[in-house]
Amino acid sequence: MTDDVWLPFPADEVPGLPEGLNYRFWNGEPDYPADPADCAYYVVPYMKPPGVGVRPLPEMTSVRAVQTLSAGVDHVQSGLKYLRPGVQLCNARGVHDASTAELALTLILASLRGVPDFVRGQDLGEWRSGFRPALADKSVLIVGYGAIGSAIEDRLVPFEVAPVVRVARSARTTERGPVHPLSDLPALLPEADVVILVTPLTEDTRGLVNAAFLARLKDGALLVNVGRGPVVDTKALLAELESGRIHAALDVTDPEPLPRDHPLWQAPGVLISPHVGGPTSAFMPRAKRLLATQLTRFAAGEPLDNVVLTVG
Repeated sequence: MTDDVWLPFPADEVPGLPEGLNYRFWNGEPDYPADPADCAYYVVPYMKPPGVGVRPLPEMTSVRAVQTLSAGVDHVQSGLKYLRPGVQLCNARGVHDASTAELALTLILASLRGVPDFVRGQDLGEWRSGFRPALADKSVLIVGYGAIGSAIEDRLVPFEVAPVVRVARSARTTERGPVHPLSDLPALLPEADVVILVTPLTEDTRGLVNAAFLARLKDGALLVNVGRGPVVDTKALLAELESGRIHAALDVTDPEPLPRDHPLWQAPGVLISPHVGGPTSAFMPRAKRLLATQLTRFAAGEPLDNVVLTVG
């Protein structure tokens, strides 16, 4: 029997897919394209409302691999309990590096140089000149230094920043220099002018940026979150923003989407973008290359890339 593969775009639009698999197109519609019990490789639809991507998992009794098109996998965690042992969960490491790194730099530069104020001035026909901080010579701390963190550092280098400090779950060494463990954060935070969050959402990182974390930031520091909203304690962040002590640029928030009447919208010194780090023109070609590579491996019985966990 031919293995079914569920894809969120038509198979004829994905160059390089291997033959010998039965491709089904499903992008979160109410009706399934086939019996979920026959699905062997499931690619989760991208950027759908909560619950859509996990809906077929209880019926996918033959699935052997679940592939997200996001770097984070927290949106499918609730469905893993339905899967049999041995199913592999793969993420989209590498697909969003360029887009998310671009947005991180955009948020940093826009915040430091006062672009939101310029736009408000333009709306009113006001010439709002003045002295603004530059990114040059700023010390930058990247929290969650993986593929996206590395891509952000690539783009920081031409801006003449002070040496970038890197933090990840555990210590290691890279070609650029050391990566500190999370346990070093208390000592590193007071020296940073810009703190960039690119951590996945896990039990270790949920609420990582709490009142104690924020209190260690120097006056005038900029906090940038392009990771996951719940990594930051919103109440604690609001208190710091309202005091005027620090600034923030947020592509992700908690809650999300941010309700119209949420006080974060009106907090001083904050720039908010609506979780647009990944969905750009760079997404589709990289996502399709990933799927072609992964499914070629799958069809040949070779180990998959980007395996983040195996259901036990």
